[in-house]
Amino acid sequence: MTIEIILEAKVKEAVQATYGVELISVEFQPTRKDFEGDVTVVVFPMLRQVKGNPVQIGEQIGAYLVKEVAAVAGYNVVKGFLNIVISDRYYLDFFNAVKDKTDFGLVPTSNEAVIVEYSSPNTNKPLHLGHIRNNLLGYSVAEILKASGKKVYKTQIINDRGIHICKSMLAWQRFGNGETPVSTGLKGDKLVGNYYVAFDKAYKAEIGQLVEKGVDKKVAEKEAPILLEAQKMLQKWEAGDEEVVSLWKQMNGWVYDGFEITYKNLGVDFDTYYYESDTYLLGKDVVAEGLEKGVFYGKEDGSVWIDLTDEGLDEKIVLRSDGTAVYMTQDIGTAIQRVKDYPDVNGMVYTVGNEQDYHFKVLFLILKKLGFSWAEKLYHLSYGMVDLPSGKMKSREGTVVDADDLMEDMTRTAEAISKELGKLEGYSEPERAALYKMIGLGALKYYILKVDPKKRILFDPEESVDFQGNTGPFIQYTYARIQSILRKAQETKVESNLPAQISGLHPKEKELLKQVQLFPETIQLAAENYSPALIANYTYDLVKEFNSFYQQVSILGESDEQKKVFRVQLSKKVGDTIKTAFSLLGIEVPERM
Repeated sequence: MTIEIILEAKVKEAVQATYGVELISVEFQPTRKDFEGDVTVVVFPMLRQVKGNPVQIGEQIGAYLVKEVAAVAGYNVVKGFLNIVISDRYYLDFFNAVKDKTDFGLVPTSNEAVIVEYSSPNTNKPLHLGHIRNNLLGYSVAEILKASGKKVYKTQIINDRGIHICKSMLAWQRFGNGETPVSTGLKGDKLVGNYYVAFDKAYKAEIGQLVEKGVDKKVAEKEAPILLEAQKMLQKWEAGDEEVVSLWKQMNGWVYDGFEITYKNLGVDFDTYYYESDTYLLGKDVVAEGLEKGVFYGKEDGSVWIDLTDEGLDEKIVLRSDGTAVYMTQDIGTAIQRVKDYPDVNGMVYTVGNEQDYHFKVLFLILKKLGFSWAEKLYHLSYGMVDLPSGKMKSREGTVVDADDLMEDMTRTAEAISKELGKLEGYSEPERAALYKMIGLGALKYYILKVDPKKRILFDPEESVDFQGNTGPFIQYTYARIQSILRKAQETKVESNLPAQISGLHPKEKELLKQVQLFPETIQLAAENYSPALIANYTYDLVKEFNSFYQQVSILGESDEQKKVFRVQLSKKVGDTIKTAFSLLGIEVPERM
């Protein structure tokens, strides 16, 4: 139980006893550095319920807390702020209770299950920079939800059908000369992506030829022979043509093999996969049921719609006049299917870019109107684009920043900066290679995850690998420094298993303990807000606090054996907390650096 929870009950008790008023809430904030205290109660909001002078009210509450709460060692009132001094004993008792807990901050898994969907790529191109943010966010949110006590299923829906897939297939048929990932040495997703680009080049060339012959450009865009052929291929696929389906399976297989390599390198995983080729017909039966219930309505042309104007949205089509589904229909059907597949699921998180904000508002509202109780717990983890200084990316033109290439670039950047700083003396070549990758990927992941998901990011690779400031490598370096302290403590036979017996705390020790104590609460907040940024920035604050402690307090040079033992133990707990926090972000930490 945090000190704020203890104090909130007692502040309410004090106001009830003194003024006969039942306070609605108590507002806390950290005590300003220039005043004595650890926690501050803001008195001003109480004036809405309690009549009187804020300083006098603060004095009376403070006196009550000193008398009634063992953890409160003293107080002072500055204007309408009651600064409360918490006893060293309280923080030492907390530390002794958690110092050996390997699962500190984590909550045991409950029966409440949630599905987290992320990645969801198209099978006509490799994963790119945008997919990296999607995967890192989805994976991290899944891990944070797990840590907060939820049972989590990680999934994705693979967009493996449609005209864009046929474009790559047709280009390979025309220009591929039978080449394969094995014959070219290319990852399968990159090979297929090359043919998506090849299709676009051929398509543009054909448009140009038609325009030269006097055809209007808009007409030429619709009637370019290669596009008409791709549309025919899609029709054949939908009709189950053996030759087309066989080619589709072969090329998608190449892409899946390529994706798996990227996912492994990125350090993300999935419990289950859904494929659009299986789900694109789902939802039609639900539309029929919704028509009967009056949730949907039919138009004269046979199309089916829902009217959401009362909710501030518009009318939305859910079935075309020819009876074919739209994306909304598929998404309705897929959500329902997932709950059938996992009956313990009581919520879903969709990790999808902010260009789909409106789509998900409509989807969630439709599912609520259809009467599904779990629809109340659907969340769109909306995120902004990731830009590079070089500008916007376009897949069909081949100007996308490939995910594999970016990860390799990050490793090379980490290598160059590490060599420049001379941090890796005494490492073997394999050890160096592993560390460069760990630093490079840690830099990439942290840079992306420390930013609120809704904000757009301008990603600067070199800035992300800085060993100073709010970066992954700075935090990794601090973790490695702590491991070095622990190794030296072991070598010098510092007894590290004894309970902390010291009588008083150095101010820096106290500040560090306060920061450690916030970890469980931060996990819960990050889970409630679906925000890895809260974990990332908490970890940075913890590391800053540790470095301040390290610079001002002697650890292994301390002459008092009890204090030395405590400081080694405290360092270990900080290191363990950094490691756990970073694991929630999918980032590894090095034992030495």
